[in-house]
Amino acid sequence: MKRKRSEMEKGSEIKSAIEEVSMFGKLQLGDDDPGSARVPTKSFLHLCKVILNVLDKIGPTMVVLRQDVHQNIERLEMLWESAPSKYSNLVEILKKEKTEGNAKKGTSCSRAFLWLTRSLDFSVALLQKLAKDPEQNMDKAVEESYETALKPCHGWISAAAFKIALKLVPDGKDFIALLKGKDESYDTLKGDMESLVTLLAPILEVIHSILRFYNLDKLKSI
Repeated sequence: MKRKRSEMEKGSEIKSAIEEVSMFGKLQLGDDDPGSARVPTKSFLHLCKVILNVLDKIGPTMVVLRQDVHQNIERLEMLWESAPSKYSNLVEILKKEKTEGNAKKGTSCSRAFLWLTRSLDFSVALLQKLAKDPEQNMDKAVEESYETALKPCHGWISAAAFKIALKLVPDGKDFIALLKGKDESYDTLKGDMESLVTLLAPILEVIHSILRFYNLDKLKSI
């Protein structure tokens, strides 16, 4: 699943994420049945890897979330690579683990999919705020995005760790500068962030419907 380095460095991570999302096509619930939906495993994992690069730019604040995202990507990637055709659709992995009774276990791929989705929720919330006001207080933007997307799913240990990490959030202008591609203007980046949020929102909506269908949406961390 490795991409050529030059391919990933053509533009900003946001542009790369837009390219990955465009490969999804339009996710739909077959006959309004989340169990018959299709979420392409390969494209989903590539998207999560790009988002991982975005989290890196926030710095040490995101180290715990970054490690979590990386481990969950690896877990899903290992299963997918064991049988690419069989597990080309992430929903098939959820079906498999539900049938085996392993879906809610701590090391399940179903949990990995759930937490990767929540990380995407956080990233979308943050990018949406930055696109509206790039000069806003970065601490506040990260904290509000966390409270919306992740805090309701975190136990007190995870929440306490994040609160401490907030002290290491970079300045908003510095973060925007890191997100921009070479010779890219802020207006271009803003347009890209808005496009990514618009593209991802309906995809995440479908994915959350799938997670609810498999009774995974209310699982929490410690």
